[in-house]
Amino acid sequence: MKVTLSALDTCESSFTPLVVLELAQDVKEETKEWLKNRIISKKEDGGAQLLFRPLLNKYEKETLENQNLYLVGASKITLLLGAEAMGLVKECNDNTMRAFTYGTRYNFKDFDDDNDDFLTMAECQFIIKHELENLRARDEKMIPGYPQAKLYPGKSLLRRLLTSGLVIQVFPLHDNEALKKLEDTWYTRFALKCQPIDHIRGYFGETIALYFGFLEYFTVALIPMAVIGLPYYLFVWEDYDKYVIFASFNLIWSTVILEVWKRGCANMTYRWGTLVMKRQFEEPRPGFHGVLGINPVTGRKEPLYPSYKRQLRIYLVSLPFVCLCLYFSLYVMMIYFDMEAWALSLHDNSGSEWTSVLLYVPSIIYAIVIEIMNRLYRYAAEFLTSWENHRLESAYQNHLILKVLVFNFLNCFASLFYIAFVLRDMKLLRQSLATLLITSQILNQIMESLLPYWLQRKHHVQVKRKVQALKADIDATLYEQVVLEKEMGTYLGTFDDYLELFLQFGYVSLFSCVYPLAAAFAVLNNFTEVNSDALKMCRVLKRPFSEPSANIGVWQLAFETMSVISVVTNCALIGMSPQVNALFPESKLDLVLIVVAVEMHERDFGILHENIFIPVFPPHVEGTVFLPAALLLRG
Repeated sequence: MKVTLSALDTCESSFTPLVVLELAQDVKEETKEWLKNRIISKKEDGGAQLLFRPLLNKYEKETLENQNLYLVGASKITLLLGAEAMGLVKECNDNTMRAFTYGTRYNFKDFDDDNDDFLTMAECQFIIKHELENLRARDEKMIPGYPQAKLYPGKSLLRRLLTSGLVIQVFPLHDNEALKKLEDTWYTRFALKCQPIDHIRGYFGETIALYFGFLEYFTVALIPMAVIGLPYYLFVWEDYDKYVIFASFNLIWSTVILEVWKRGCANMTYRWGTLVMKRQFEEPRPGFHGVLGINPVTGRKEPLYPSYKRQLRIYLVSLPFVCLCLYFSLYVMMIYFDMEAWALSLHDNSGSEWTSVLLYVPSIIYAIVIEIMNRLYRYAAEFLTSWENHRLESAYQNHLILKVLVFNFLNCFASLFYIAFVLRDMKLLRQSLATLLITSQILNQIMESLLPYWLQRKHHVQVKRKVQALKADIDATLYEQVVLEKEMGTYLGTFDDYLELFLQFGYVSLFSCVYPLAAAFAVLNNFTEVNSDALKMCRVLKRPFSEPSANIGVWQLAFETMSVISVVTNCALIGMSPQVNALFPESKLDLVLIVVAVEMHERDFGILHENIFIPVFPPHVEGTVFLPAALLLRG
């Protein structure tokens, strides 16, 4: 018999707030009352059956600002039944991973009626978000008090309130005690140790934990490159053509590390329960619009938009715009080469120390221009992708990532390919790679961490002064926390973080054979990146809602594509080297055939796991089961 929430849940007048909901200042009272009733009503009445109260009572509202802040929580039974409805996977007493059900709750490891830690705080907040988003219109034709805000049966109320501007934002609150414990084991004490990935997952969710896990893994994977590159750089510094050995190591390294990561990622997500978690039905994006109709799959009323119109927008507007941006990027690159030629001629004529320093100026300016162009293009790509009107968030993200990666790849690496294969100037290639890598890392640290942290500290001081000046008898600690967090910047996801690692992987894997210190600088940057990103997540930005993830998504494909390009590039560099050319002074055909053979061997090595079967020993199955390695590695 299925257990229903209304049969178990009880009303709680005081509760632990988990989520904050901020309404616009001019929202009408009837709208507030209607929203409150829908949130606290029972499930069978179309409500979410959550706990809800204003941050300030009616007496405090007379003294303080921010009257439209509300706290949302949930009883333990609500959360457990929500976990069942969402299909959260937990470990059972027999060490198997199964979808949680309330009726069999005592079969799950660590479950106890007195244990409030069975669900992580990130999972609790994600359940509340899910319940709020699943509040749907029933008989209402409009939002009470706003006849222009139309509703239709099945429409998500929260999404409609957000797009109407009646709800400003919904965000999860930090748990200051748990956050302090996490910080103490994460970044406040500088030490060369592994990150507490499981604790990060418990506080922020799987998506962010996977990012930090990948960042840590990638940094460790860079260490062999850095260790080999340092002596290679010191002893073969002046001979720019002796890079064959290092390029050969690059071939293997760029292929192996991604295959090993897939296995480690699958191990983590299986332990967390997201590897075998059923995928939830994806709702339309909040920004999706169209003519109201019936979805043939769900039977619900929702906006419908013809696919051919979307394709026309992509191929007739977005694609030409991207091509125009790529052309502009190449035009800027040629200006950079003109500046390089001018600086070199000036140095050849004078030969002074001042002009030797001037040789690096064009590369520094070009690196800064690249970062500016990347950021401007990102805004344009977001606008275009939103204008294309994709129905699902996943489709929106995939198209956005494709646009951004294509432009960033050409913008960051076109000059290096031109120097390597057109100019064939290894000295200039080393100089340009070093300048681009170091400058981009410095700019990213300033823009992503230091500047936001300074602004947040300044705002924090202002809020503290304001709270200390209050004479009202309120819970100043909670009030201060909510007001401070609502003004924090919103974390926009792991897109920019993965993009930064993607470009760094490109710099290291493509051309580090001519600048072996690239891996060492990447390692140093990533050590600081771990701490700055952790600081950003804990103290600078709002706490994001967790999202269950089984892997790093489309970024795995992006890194694998870069790996293939790296193999081809390094093989071409090996084929161009004087040492290899000396072996084939007469016949270039033999050299070409050998380079192609090496590339094919690397491809075979990269997909070798497709045909390898690995024995596994499931705890709930007798005997040994042999599964393809590719299945295990992909998860």
